[in-house]
Amino acid sequence: MSETVLRAGAPARPVLVAAAEQPAVRLTHVSKWFDTAGSRQTVLDDIGLTVGRGEFVCVLGASGCGKSTLLNLVAGLDRPSTGTIDVPGGRRPALMFQDHALFPWLTAGRNVELALRLRGVPRRERPERARHLLDLVRLKDAYGKRTHELSGGMRQRVALARALAQDADVLLMDEPFAALDAITRDVLHEELTRIWAENKLTVLFVTHNVREAVRLGQRVVLLSSRPGRVAHEWAVDGTPEASLTSLVTDALREEIRRHGRR
Repeated sequence: MSETVLRAGAPARPVLVAAAEQPAVRLTHVSKWFDTAGSRQTVLDDIGLTVGRGEFVCVLGASGCGKSTLLNLVAGLDRPSTGTIDVPGGRRPALMFQDHALFPWLTAGRNVELALRLRGVPRRERPERARHLLDLVRLKDAYGKRTHELSGGMRQRVALARALAQDADVLLMDEPFAALDAITRDVLHEELTRIWAENKLTVLFVTHNVREAVRLGQRVVLLSSRPGRVAHEWAVDGTPEASLTSLVTDALREEIRRHGRR
């Protein structure tokens, strides 16, 4: 089996996968810093995290703790300062941002087809595949619509279809629903959970919303504030949502207070 390695300088949930036995993503002693004007800013410090195949892991933390930096490293958009990132399977993960980043001059279908084109899918096959992917995200009739004709939630669905068009085993999501209203966000939570389960995806989902993390994830990982370290982990294994949300919220508040006392 091929393996991608990035080195420093170079709606019931299914049963939780044993991450150590079937890794989809593994970060080992990963740190990331930036040197500017003679000073060093450490964003991530000695991160160790393994995500199992088919697992849905939510990474939670206050603003500025390095959540987005972590996803960029896993996506291969940047390299760690120290440590290694292993993505077994050889396929580059797909990354979905908070901003849908759709091209407004293209229809929903053409936006999805662009990802298929970049994958090397023959031109004659793209329309049918794009329609299938839009149908998967409940946008069967949106193929010919431009972005200004779509609601915010619909645009994010198109962005999700475009990410799925990359045919990646691992889906990285950087607060993709943060700008949506609560009702639309809840609907998309249900859709994402359905798509994840049906397609056996591995999802690494970044958020600052505790309720969202507890609702979506099989596991919740809390990063400390500046520099980001793995402070706590919880398995979402039948614990009542309200109780776990309260527990995680208390831990997040303590991390924020701890940062304020430094």
